[in-house]
Formats: sequence, C-alpha cells, structure tokens
Amino acid sequence: MYNSDTEVLFPSRVIPQLRTLHGEEWCKLVDYVRSAESAPAERYAFVLMLVRMCGCVGCNADSFRAMRGCTQCARQTVRRLRSSDKELMEQFCQLKKEVEAYMQKNHADGSFEKK
Repeated sequence: MYNSDTEVLFPSRVIPQLRTLHGEEWCKLVDYVRSAESAPAERYAFVLMLVRMCGCVGCNADSFRAMRGCTQCARQTVRRLRSSDKELMEQFCQLKKEVEAYMQKNHADGSFEKK
C-alpha cells in the first residue's frame, strides 16, 4: 500500500501541524523553527528530534505507521509525549549543539556538498 504522506524521514512540511499538540513552550518552539529568524541548524535539530521521537529510521513501507502516513504518526507521537516542555526544550538544545558540531566539523561553509 502506498501513502502519498509517507516519506523516508520526518518531513518538515508536517511541523506546522504539531504546534497545538503539547504545551505553551512547545508552541513557541514550533513557531520559532518555522520562522525566518531560525537558523538552519535549529531547523535540522528540530527535524532530527522528530526523527528520533517518531522512530523514522526503523519505519518501512509495510509498517502500520507508514500506512497511516508521516503526518498522523508525528501527531500521535507528539500527543503521547510524557515529557514536559522543559525536557523537550533541553532535548532540542542538545540536538542543536550536535547539529552545529557536525556542521562545523564536516561542512564549515554550511553546505552539504562533498568536499
């Protein structure tokens, strides 16, 4: 079965639909990540956080999650989170540091082209 909403990893197009599914700090984070003020590393960190939360790496075309689509999977995952907004913000900050370190180490110019 093919679902047009299913992608290999968490699609950033789904981010706006996650805004109201958690607390106030979560809403602010989603708004910030979607804004022009956010840096690429922050957007990548948010997507990485969702990839890990939703288990995108272990998802495949035959899984129930894939059949429902990325939007429904992400919405359900965020709704079911037991973490506080503070814990989610800490996780986001940690992932942002990881992404920035990776970009600095491997792609000093910020591009993702092979050297």
